[in-house]
Amino acid sequence: MADTKKGRNKQAHDAEKRQRERELSEARERADETEPPRDEREESGDVRDDADENADSPRRCHRRGCDEAAAFVVLERYQEETGHGAVEAKALLCRTHTAEERPANLDGVYAEYVFRVEPLPESVPVTEPER
Repeated sequence: MADTKKGRNKQAHDAEKRQRERELSEARERADETEPPRDEREESGDVRDDADENADSPRRCHRRGCDEAAAFVVLERYQEETGHGAVEAKALLCRTHTAEERPANLDGVYAEYVFRVEPLPESVPVTEPER
């Protein structure tokens, strides 16, 4: 192929196409893999699920290095990069870190996309009704 702008563009396009095909092939191979055991997921930084934790233990902020009590649960549901299904990410956060939280996966938005911040039940202040 001649060293022209058109030739260089075609080579770059072909290289990008090969890379996309390689990534798609690798994703298909990984689809059959089983999920790692619980201990490995926590070490890799995956989101803790509050259903997995002991109900009696105090909930702590998910951010590394923060020992504050969790006050909110942040949920984001988005389309997986491969397009084979939805991914749901939950994080328990303190008030400070919740204020900093923003949607992180806007490239995965689809019809049922969700970004929600909800207070944890025990963090909602209870006020007595006026008489």
